Amino acid sequence: MADPGADHRPLALTRQQEQKLIERIERVSSYEDLKHVQQLVRNNLGAELRIEPGPNEVRTVRGIIVVLEEKPGLCKKARQSVPAAVRRCLSERPEIAYALLDAHDLFGSR
Repeated sequence: MADPGADHRPLALTRQQEQKLIERIERVSSYEDLKHVQQLVRNNLGAELRIEPGPNEVRTVRGIIVVLEEKPGLCKKARQSVPAAVRRCLSERPEIAYALLDAHDLFGSR
């Protein structure tokens, strides 16, 4: 707050807005939609939502790395609930997880 050049967007995230974000993540219907949500998080919070295959073999959704980067002003609960919502979404819609893996060339289609 004391630094006038600091990014204040994470401080604007209220509990209601966090719930709306989680609901939006749970409504994701395609890989392109998931990328759009990542862009919304980047624009509105100034934080990066990284979703990528883990370094080892990916057998389940747990093998996919989902991290909301730590940003001053962004609470720990939001950094835990957003990735959990993404994992739930990927579990419910495996076609999005397959598209994610394919986008990172794990299926060798490129």
